[in-house]
Amino acid sequence: MVLKHAQDRVYARATANPRTFWSTQAESIHWHTRPHETLHKRKKLLKSGVSHDHWTWFPGGEVSTTYNCVDRHVKNGNGNNIAIYWDSPVTGAKEQFTYKQLLEEVETLAGVLREEGVKKGDVVLVYMPMVPTALFAMLAIARLGAIHAVVFGGFAPAALAQRIEASRPKAIMTASCGIEGAKGPVGYKKMIEEAVERSTYKPYKTIIWQRDELRWDPVLRESGQRNWQRLVKSARNRGLKADAVPVKSEDGLYIIYTSGTTGLPKGVVRTAGGHAVGLNFSIKYLFGVHGPGDVMFTASDIGWVVGHSYIVYAPLLIGATTVLFEGKPVGTPDASTFWRVVEEYKVTTMFTAPTALRAIRREDGDNEYFEKTYGERGGLKSLRALFLAGERSEPSIVEMYQKLLTKHCAEGALVVDNWWSSESGSPISGIALSATAGEDFATRQREQPLPIKPGSAGKAMPGFDVQVVDDEGNPVERGQMGNIVMSIPLAPTAFTMLWNDEERFYRSYLKRFDGRWVDTGDAGMIDNDGYISIMSRSDDILNVAAHRFSTGAIEQAITSHPNIAEAAVVGIPDQLKGHLPFAFVTLSGHQHPDAAVPDDDLFKAVQKLVREQIGAIASLGGMIQGKGMIPKTRSGKTLRRVLRELIENATHDQVEKEVAVPSTIEDKEAVEVARAKVKAYFRLKGKDLHKPAEARAKL
Repeated sequence: MVLKHAQDRVYARATANPRTFWSTQAESIHWHTRPHETLHKRKKLLKSGVSHDHWTWFPGGEVSTTYNCVDRHVKNGNGNNIAIYWDSPVTGAKEQFTYKQLLEEVETLAGVLREEGVKKGDVVLVYMPMVPTALFAMLAIARLGAIHAVVFGGFAPAALAQRIEASRPKAIMTASCGIEGAKGPVGYKKMIEEAVERSTYKPYKTIIWQRDELRWDPVLRESGQRNWQRLVKSARNRGLKADAVPVKSEDGLYIIYTSGTTGLPKGVVRTAGGHAVGLNFSIKYLFGVHGPGDVMFTASDIGWVVGHSYIVYAPLLIGATTVLFEGKPVGTPDASTFWRVVEEYKVTTMFTAPTALRAIRREDGDNEYFEKTYGERGGLKSLRALFLAGERSEPSIVEMYQKLLTKHCAEGALVVDNWWSSESGSPISGIALSATAGEDFATRQREQPLPIKPGSAGKAMPGFDVQVVDDEGNPVERGQMGNIVMSIPLAPTAFTMLWNDEERFYRSYLKRFDGRWVDTGDAGMIDNDGYISIMSRSDDILNVAAHRFSTGAIEQAITSHPNIAEAAVVGIPDQLKGHLPFAFVTLSGHQHPDAAVPDDDLFKAVQKLVREQIGAIASLGGMIQGKGMIPKTRSGKTLRRVLRELIENATHDQVEKEVAVPSTIEDKEAVEVARAKVKAYFRLKGKDLHKPAEARAKL
């Protein structure tokens, strides 16, 4: 069989001979000691007596991620290129740093950390807002061969204490405050001190970056608290610097804790060699970002894997420019802020979450800012691609922005949905913008990307063998929904372990399918062309009269209505069918009715869309409308479990009962807004919801 497209050819080669493929990619980074092998596989025996397949990328190699991200670009004569643009609409501050300036900042800060007792193999916890010193900290920690554990700035003390207890950091690097959108400064002092008090493990040092908006005073020397600026000033005066310390390829570069929406968060470990090789490849191949002259704006946070990979490491690995943004998609000051950033810094590639675009659509339903303020004056012509990940991207979002990009951005600009996780470290699937970057022959003529299928997250990326299986682990036919799994080994960017918890690694990811597959926890399907559709988390599958439906598919049908900006679907108990889909919706535009119950015309129109696109069996059992009532994690994932619990409580006349809200929630007020809406809805409709579906249908 002849594969016509470069993306298919590259994937086939990577799958057939991963050692040769990734050995070639490893030539693109600097090794202090070259690996003696590309991929090593073995059986790992756990204390419980269970053994499972294990793998290691580039054993024998020694590498410094910071050297690859900073030093080598300066040594290659690119020191005057811009490495970082910092833009903070919440403070009105803007800065830029060349690679030469970045090197000076990082080697000095690394010298400070070394003097404060941080050494190779130590863990340093970073609890920072989106400021340049946060990036300096990550790179300085890695420069010493230490391991950083970045926690989203503003996490509650209990969640922070969990991560301190689990990672046992030598030091904490933090700031005096963060800026929460239009809400103003949020002090970190109380949260850090309470978290340290809660934890049985006590870090030796806390190094504080003082911000003008809210200072952390006094800095108590006897408690190990240090003033960041004073330490750096002293180091500069003494010429204190630290060289890059190489680590073994299989050594940890960082720990990132999963969101912890259920149970204790898991510490995903990223290994140094595979991370550098895999990210260097992915940003060129998938994102079409090749180096100097390219500007990448990843509108995420460094506390999430997206921020680690595509704000910090990947753009710097290839010598491109990264935009560090301290703000929100709306409210800082309005729904135009993303497009202003694109125009001002001549952004070539943008990466954000569908949640952000829904928020913009909610505030600017007619796309006035994109079209008239920036588009018509040509301010967005630099933009070649808009990448989406974090939550499923409904086709209506993809199609709307594709039309806008085609009209106002660079020729051939695309909207590309991609799918990945903290565990994978880079996209598992997507549409490669520069597929020929993975070809053996540099002279091969560049091919156009594969077609985009709205609603799909593209095709599997090299290194990820993605399959769909039933609950017994047996492959299902193309086009059928099931559990999405991957075979071992995973691509080099992916984790191979959890921090100090090998048993949990097996239980969480391998045990369900007896070690045959790595369980992603997602549900979806692969079509006949190999395109992957992620429909929901496995535990968000609804069983309606023995039919399995994904929340994502029903939400997709609902948001195809032009007046609906966002939807979250959960299951409600039903006496006859077990469960019925129930929708929470947010309407487009500034105006939003106060009533929780939508008017009959809207509900009937939405019900018609669901029946046409899914089937009559998936008809909604009800719908609540409201603004600011769909709770999300700080990484943009919808907390359907919280909404489901509110509905289930209401069906038992316990709407005021407390629900379990994870520490990762973005805005706790959303839960109370949702509770009020549920209460109002059940006041009018509640008696009907206790009846079987057929009885309700006659009402």
